[in-house]
Amino acid sequence: MKIVLIGATGIIGKAVSQELHDHEVINVGFIGGDYQVDIENRASIAALFKEVGYVDAVISTTGLIEFAPLNELTIEQFQTTVNNKILGHINLFQIAKPYIKQGGSITFTSGYVAQNPMPGSSAVSLVNAALDAFVKAAALDLGDSLHINTVSPRFVKETMLLMGMNSETGISAADTAKAYRHSIEGQETGQSFDVVDYIN
Repeated sequence: MKIVLIGATGIIGKAVSQELHDHEVINVGFIGGDYQVDIENRASIAALFKEVGYVDAVISTTGLIEFAPLNELTIEQFQTTVNNKILGHINLFQIAKPYIKQGGSITFTSGYVAQNPMPGSSAVSLVNAALDAFVKAAALDLGDSLHINTVSPRFVKETMLLMGMNSETGISAADTAKAYRHSIEGQETGQSFDVVDYIN
């Protein structure tokens, strides 16, 4: 498959690129990667797909989010999170869709706190749950023309270590990446795949 991977320079993105080494993966970052894109900028997305052409699948592991106690979050922080994680992915869906071959797939990244919130996750839980809801509804309209799903990562060990957290309960980026393979190679649609279900 020819796959556009957006967010390829991040911890999960790098692992997904490695997991899908047997496919043709086009690594896209905000700054690095084979190509660059800003998902909040529709012209940037359009330029990317005009350059890469038709693909079999699109995966996004990107998303700017603000994690902080509710009484500390400003409206600007909520706007940043919503504009990037929700509206940015709507931009990506609308512009990428004509470039995805019939029966192909698009996979977004939501997260465990969508259904399992924790202190400080109000903005993040909001946008992750919104993405999960969007793919469920979008799948009803799309039918078999395009498979659309989210992958829901747990806390990633490598990220936890970077944050100085105990990583014993985390899941490695490599194991997290296996759920993305399932999303693009399977025929399910309108689903949110919990990464723990795809660890061998």
